[in-house]
Amino acid sequence: MKYLLAVDQGTTSSRAILFDSNAKPVATAQEEFPQHYPQSGWVEHDAEEIWASTLRVMKQAMATANPSAIGITNQRETVVIWDRASGRPIHNAIVWQDRRTADYCLALAADGVEPEVQAKTGLLLDPYFSASKIKWLLDTIPGAREQADRGALAVGTIDTFLLWRLTGGRVHATDWTNAARTMLYDIHHRQWDDALLRLFDIPPGLLPEVCPNTHDFGETDSALFGRAIPIAGMAGDQQAALVGQACFTQGMVKSTYGTGCFMLMNTGTQAVASSARLLTTPAYDIAGDRAYALEGSIFVAGAAVRWLRDKIGLIETSEATDAIARSARDAHGIVVIPAFVGLGAPHWRPDLRGSIHGVTLDTTAADLVRATLESIAFQTRDLTDAMAADGSTRLPTIRIDGGMAKNDWFAQFLADILETPVERPASHETTALGAAVLAGITTGVIADKAEFAAKWQSDARFEVTMPDDQRARHLGEWQSALQRALR
Repeated sequence: MKYLLAVDQGTTSSRAILFDSNAKPVATAQEEFPQHYPQSGWVEHDAEEIWASTLRVMKQAMATANPSAIGITNQRETVVIWDRASGRPIHNAIVWQDRRTADYCLALAADGVEPEVQAKTGLLLDPYFSASKIKWLLDTIPGAREQADRGALAVGTIDTFLLWRLTGGRVHATDWTNAARTMLYDIHHRQWDDALLRLFDIPPGLLPEVCPNTHDFGETDSALFGRAIPIAGMAGDQQAALVGQACFTQGMVKSTYGTGCFMLMNTGTQAVASSARLLTTPAYDIAGDRAYALEGSIFVAGAAVRWLRDKIGLIETSEATDAIARSARDAHGIVVIPAFVGLGAPHWRPDLRGSIHGVTLDTTAADLVRATLESIAFQTRDLTDAMAADGSTRLPTIRIDGGMAKNDWFAQFLADILETPVERPASHETTALGAAVLAGITTGVIADKAEFAAKWQSDARFEVTMPDDQRARHLGEWQSALQRALR
């Protein structure tokens, strides 16, 4: 039996999962790390804490068996700049949720540059993406721009930083799914774009090499694990989940419910330009087979459940939300708008903050918990409506994954609100599995996409059961509250 190690570096934790060649997990290690909030709307990570936690979980998972190769998947858009000589970051990583450059992005949009940016990158001007974060670091950290201009610094999303550290500073590279989230990469010509670099005033010498998802990214420094191990696959977390869900056919859709919610539809070889304010993004490049996707990005999903648990104390565990939601009234009248860090697609309002509508003296804690879960389903419905506006046909099924997907009540409510059956995979670790599959295909441990797709299995399927009038009432309440919030 051969083994593949997936590094899944996420927004709140670092994980390493060892898979066998049949794509079954055999060892898992996970470690949470702190979130840093210097100001309202600012979110940072200490990249050294990310590196230390990643290294520890890799060693723990590898204690079970030696992997043939490593695949990396990561929180996208989060960016770090480091000194090439020492490898030390010049500042905390700025996280994808961070809103500090919102005014700058609004100013760029007012200057009329968004159509050009969208045409090249598939993205809309928003502080979510890396480019404005990089500019902020260069303009704010003393000496950073001068060091960047003379080639002393390197920049990367978290995959790139981990690759640099794992290879002992020998490799400065990324893959095209991560490069595409910087707002500096032309997804059609597959290269860093000079005009965008000038727009954001970013020296090209900062940037990594861009590679396919299945690629020989180098080997780990032998001092780390006692031997050199090939790093053979890399993808941003949402694209890795698309691979892990075996969504290799045009029109297939997956929706991941982690810290945020991200829905991707495979559009095949065509990069579909969205008229409904969705994102056009690379899906994968596997052994020369390239595909694009339409993406809807919701900034807060599982993070809202953690808010219920950690900030306002309505639940003791995330798992408790299933039973609590079942105990709540259906017609509770509460609508939660979870815009804690603004609203993503299709609204793109970084200035909004969370709100609760319809609270009365009769409102219970269970009502608020259920309304919070419902809000994630309602936002997902907004994404499917936007995809329909962009020309997609009625979806036959949606494959879901992530922590919230384990909640049966939520999965059923989601199917009812979307009017589409929902499938949940037998393996809940789809993001990590996607990274392992990429590394496996590169090294021959897995023959190809078709071999893996044949092994994909469903754990549960949730059919549509809600009456039409009940769904209409829910969606009407959501749209009414949403429109008030958007004013």
